[in-house]
Amino acid sequence: MADQRQEEVEVIHSWSAPRSLSTSLMYSFAQRDDIEVLDEPLYGTFLRVTGVERPYREDVLSKMECDGNKVVNEIIYGPGGKKYRFCKHIAKQRVPGLPNDLLKKGKHFILIRNPISILPSFDKVVPPSFLELGLGELVSIYSELCALGKPPPVVDAADLQQNPEATLHGLCEDLNIPFQDAMLRWKAGPKPIDGLWAPWWYKSVHKSTCFSPTTRYPTPFPFSCYDLLEQSLPFYNLLRRNVRQTSSLLKSPLPVPDLPVPENAKLLAWVGDEIVPRESAKVSVFDSIVQGGDGVWEGLRVYNGKVFKLEEHLDRMFDSAKALAFENVPTRDEIKEAIFRTLNANGMFDNTHIRLTLTRGKKVTSGMSPAFNRYGCTLIVLAEWKPPVYDNESGITLVTATTRRNSPNNLDSKIHHNNLLNNILAKVEGNNANASDAIMLDKDGYVSETNATNILLVKKGRVLTPHADYCLPGITRATVMDLVVKEKFVLEERRISLSEFHTADEVWTTGTMGELSPVVKIDGRIIGDGKVGPVTRQLQNAYKMLTDESGVPIPTNNET
Repeated sequence: MADQRQEEVEVIHSWSAPRSLSTSLMYSFAQRDDIEVLDEPLYGTFLRVTGVERPYREDVLSKMECDGNKVVNEIIYGPGGKKYRFCKHIAKQRVPGLPNDLLKKGKHFILIRNPISILPSFDKVVPPSFLELGLGELVSIYSELCALGKPPPVVDAADLQQNPEATLHGLCEDLNIPFQDAMLRWKAGPKPIDGLWAPWWYKSVHKSTCFSPTTRYPTPFPFSCYDLLEQSLPFYNLLRRNVRQTSSLLKSPLPVPDLPVPENAKLLAWVGDEIVPRESAKVSVFDSIVQGGDGVWEGLRVYNGKVFKLEEHLDRMFDSAKALAFENVPTRDEIKEAIFRTLNANGMFDNTHIRLTLTRGKKVTSGMSPAFNRYGCTLIVLAEWKPPVYDNESGITLVTATTRRNSPNNLDSKIHHNNLLNNILAKVEGNNANASDAIMLDKDGYVSETNATNILLVKKGRVLTPHADYCLPGITRATVMDLVVKEKFVLEERRISLSEFHTADEVWTTGTMGELSPVVKIDGRIIGDGKVGPVTRQLQNAYKMLTDESGVPIPTNNET
């Protein structure tokens, strides 16, 4: 019988860290009728170049091709008898000096596994280290493939265990090869395709016949590897963002939502004492903001290279922090510097909203007591591209919430704190009524504010606004009240009933997020003629002029 004809094959490369189900996946592909398999063909080269010790080192060096050029050109990309060749690679085995064709040619995918699942069994053959784990090199391979215009599919081992058929279907689709049902199972025991190192590494996988679900509870973690876990986990998480599907105990069935401003998908935020990417902008689970909503915040806007009313917002933030007895608070200059650095890093000098948050900080253990806060406050500067959030041209609608505004007897709203459940419950009512926001009344039934803004009305040429007894005396509110006087209108601050708002000639709300937002309907009642009124429009124009002219300039490196 003639030898099987050798032809050029299409090579599929699997790149992974050790203990990532890579051998199981190799067995899975080996069941196909159109593929041949190579188990870590670069292993000999890796041992020769690095000199690392292995129990089987001499056996591998004597029996495997160790010349990297020959391995790549003659073994990996040499002719074969099947349509495809599957090459299982461990990322750290991609040593310097290998031909560029290794990544330039063929199809590649990345197999990842959470280090918290890898490390408990890693030291059965070699001591664990960052280099041995190889996640850094795995990220490098991913980045280089992306730079070549070949972004590789990323598969999480957890998905293979949770739903192997769907995950393999997806992988085959990404590789543009047909799925075969045979990939879902294999026979137990050693395989002819196994590498020489199989007796040391493959004992568990030799007992398997398919991808098995993980045990319900994890193996106790070896805390001697805790530092290594902290070093490697960011690399795993970086790759995991590119996984087609993910499995977890609390997996959400919802698709990834669209962002209101797509440009905000890539931004930099200040958290603690550093600038980090959006997906890394997180606080500790021990932070007081997580434990009890224990923080204060400010909303600021950037216009034409200046932060509007910065000093006033910082005054209020420091007052709120003092009222809540915060300790180890950053200085005013430190907070300003964090704001300016964040804006510069993002290139945000206009049309930007800043959510500035100061938490009581991280605790040494979970609990309510501020005595546990011994690390100092946590500062967060979140700057986003964000135009005014309300329709300031045609106007907005409001409804009255049944949720009453907090009384100073309970929690003083003059403290600009992060515990916003009172407001959120009212906002839920507004959302359910398909309104822009909800009006909140005080305990006596008088209008206080909306869930997010202060509120003013016009009646017969007079401008009225509720006392700031139950509501936050907003900085935008104070600015607009000053403009009312400057524009020669009569201003009155007093208790105002809901019916007075229903029958007003004009109504508008004020806030940093939305500026001056005209209200055209409240609880189904048309306000005035249902259009933006002349007083509202005049004050909107005066406010715009003020934002154009004033504010604290953002320092940049270009200043002379």
